Amino acid sequence: MNKAHRHAGVLLHPTALPGKGGCGSFGQAALDWLDLLGRHRVGVWQLLPLAPPDGTGSPYSSPSGSALNPWLLDGDRLRQEGFLQADDLEALPGEVGAEGPMDLSVVAERSMALGEALAHRWAAQPPKQQQAFARWQRRQRHWLPDHAMFMVIRRLQGGKPWWQWPAPLAQRQRRALARIAAERADWLLQEQLLQWQLQRQWQQLRRQARQAGVQLLGDLPFYVAHDSADVWAHRSLFSLRSDGSLTAQSGVPPDYFSATGQLWGTPVYRWSRHLVSGFSWWLARLQRQFELFDQLRLDHFRALQAFWSVPGDALTAENGSWRWFPGWSLLALLWLRRGRHLPLIAEDLGVITPEVEALRDGFNLPGMKILQFAFDGDSTNPYLPANIRGRRWVVYTGTHDNATSVGWWQSLGDDARHRVAEAVGAPITAPAWQLLELALASSADLAVVPLQDLLELDDRARFNTPGTSSGNWSWRLQQPVASLDGALQGYGDMAARYGRGAAAGELN
Repeated sequence: MNKAHRHAGVLLHPTALPGKGGCGSFGQAALDWLDLLGRHRVGVWQLLPLAPPDGTGSPYSSPSGSALNPWLLDGDRLRQEGFLQADDLEALPGEVGAEGPMDLSVVAERSMALGEALAHRWAAQPPKQQQAFARWQRRQRHWLPDHAMFMVIRRLQGGKPWWQWPAPLAQRQRRALARIAAERADWLLQEQLLQWQLQRQWQQLRRQARQAGVQLLGDLPFYVAHDSADVWAHRSLFSLRSDGSLTAQSGVPPDYFSATGQLWGTPVYRWSRHLVSGFSWWLARLQRQFELFDQLRLDHFRALQAFWSVPGDALTAENGSWRWFPGWSLLALLWLRRGRHLPLIAEDLGVITPEVEALRDGFNLPGMKILQFAFDGDSTNPYLPANIRGRRWVVYTGTHDNATSVGWWQSLGDDARHRVAEAVGAPITAPAWQLLELALASSADLAVVPLQDLLELDDRARFNTPGTSSGNWSWRLQQPVASLDGALQGYGDMAARYGRGAAAGELN
């Protein structure tokens, strides 16, 4: 963040915006949302990963770390720009209202139908558009052909993971891939057109954000999914056997919250291969994200110093071990490439060692503080507002993985409620807004609040509950974006009282 300003932000994933088709999009509601943020001098919009989600809707486990989620493509804008006709949109399956929870099966079916319609109309597009598409394809060749081929084969194989495909396809034998390219050229075109149109619509949002004085803060998972184009196309960089199974997998060790730890099932990195290549895969991955966002939250930052590696066939994370990660080397290369500035935020939650703190502070990266974690009665709790010192922090009421602040408050016992009231210095009558005021009053450069807290919603609006596999990622805003004007004005006014807010042109 610009050192001359303190900022306020809102966490809202675009799938939660209202809109046709059962899912928010990069369409008019997103443009209206940016205008609203800018009008009330709320300078940061934080999003979750924009990658295609997995079968549960999670954007943190994606078949591609560089692609964009086709659910977010706005059909109305495609029609306005002449890429589709009105009858194409009328024929889309699963037409639903602008509100209500997201239906994963409906939005997946609709996005596939949009791709088919785009490909059907493509030959009639003017040469200017076809040339622009060809130029974009060349610029994205480090990920786009692999992503498109992966998604097409996955479709042909009925959704099976890549290590269960026929060996010539799983092993990327040239002749087998050439046969797919010849036989399913139409599907490959669909995948690439979807990505091009998503990129065009997202770049329009980026231009709107700059005009409104709003920074876009993205999110990047540390690991990539086992069943992904990234792992399939770069097997030597990951902990795999020749049959595609895992020799080692990621997770975290046993702790207070879990006696057996957490097992994530994603392959860990073969760091010797990354070192030899000069981190070319990692640098390309990060550069792609910097094309999309102004800043990036790096999830599970502590793994940049050391990561918990568990045997690939383990059923729990208990028998893992800490392995060194050459994070200093990677960040130093990125720092030089980015002009001696890293637009990163370190997700440093949990038990963090002095070595991890040294890595974070060595590159002047902001860390994270979550106020919902603060009131356990420990006077040394690092999340207590009184213990947050210095500017290099991002303070949240809660994140996408937390209860809403109203739901959190409803779950607290009397002792914890008393501690919150002591920190606020007043009786608690509006827990979400009073917790937000603590965040705004902190010394941190950036304070972020989930939209659900601004609207004082309870846990029926919770976005994700870690450790559960259903009912997540589907919450959507149940009102038009324009109706948020009062809440955003109140937030902007409160932020301004604490010296937070930026007009257009004042942000990095």
